[in-house]
Amino acid sequence: MVSMTTSKVSRWDGHGREHVVHVQRSGVQRHLRCDTCGWRKSAQFLPWLKAEEHLVLEHQATVDPRA
Repeated sequence: MVSMTTSKVSRWDGHGREHVVHVQRSGVQRHLRCDTCGWRKSAQFLPWLKAEEHLVLEHQATVDPRA
């Protein structure tokens, strides 16, 4: 049985809206899903970087809430 784990990458845009990409792990493969636009992608390497890149390019969401 394959275990599933989920994490998320969230950023805020200039209008104060939060955008979230969920990263779901299934074995060595990661599946990315954007809550805002429904974008989906599979990634084996650097999934969080790909999620951040999507948020910046597609939603202009650059503000890290943890910073």
